Parts: sequence; C-alpha cells; structure tokens
Amino acid sequence: MLKRKEKIQFEGPDRLNRIVEGTKIIGDLISESNIRIDGEVIGNITTSSKVVIGENGFLKGNLNCQEADIEGKIDGKLEIEGLLILREQAKVNGDIHTVKLHIEEGAFFLGACKMITGSNNVFKSSSLAQENEIDDVIY
Repeated sequence: MLKRKEKIQFEGPDRLNRIVEGTKIIGDLISESNIRIDGEVIGNITTSSKVVIGENGFLKGNLNCQEADIEGKIDGKLEIEGLLILREQAKVNGDIHTVKLHIEEGAFFLGACKMITGSNNVFKSSSLAQENEIDDVIY
C-alpha cells in the first residue's frame, strides 16, 4: 500500500538553492524554495520564498519573491511581496515594489520605490495603484 507524501516545507535549510562565489548563471531562475546568491546571475529570479544576495552576489535582471535580504548588487526591478532589507553594502539600481522596506545606513539605491499597504497584499494594476500609491522615494 502506498503512503501519502507529506507536504514539502520550502523554508528548511535543506531546501536552499545556493549559487556560490565564482559561479555565473545566464538565464532565468525559477524555484519554490529559498535562494542564496554569492555568485552572479544574469537573468530573472522568481520564487515564492526568500532570496538572499550575499556581499559578493550580483543579479542583473528582475527579482520577484516573497522576501529579500540584499547585501550585494542588483541591476533590475524588484517586486517583493513581503519585507525587503537593503544591507549597508547593498547597491540597487532599479525600481522597487514592496510592502515593507528596511534600508540600512550606507546602502545605495537608485530608482523609484512604490509601496503598497499591508492590508492589500496584492500588487495593483497601474491605474488602481495611482489612486492609493505613496509618492516615489528616491535615495
């Protein structure tokens, strides 16, 4: 008799995709589990979990995820459904759409930032967003 498989947990440390320093990936990366980038990715990253970009990590492309913790460099648009943290060493060149934002002193950010309210946890179409959006913040 076959047993039912338990629901897979994507938050555990054994469910981490890691791109180590010295590795370069060209192409889109799609995953349901956490991703840590210490190398270089040229392409878009999409995940329903958390993305960490380490101090030596670099992403040239768009990032779409649940949460992000950035210490390295990003050149592209960020769409974060939860908390985005820009650490002291972070360098971001691109627009940010997020619910929560934490920027440490020393972080570099060039672009527009659009924030949505926590009660409306869905990114709105541009026509609806203009009615309720907070003014763009440029750092």
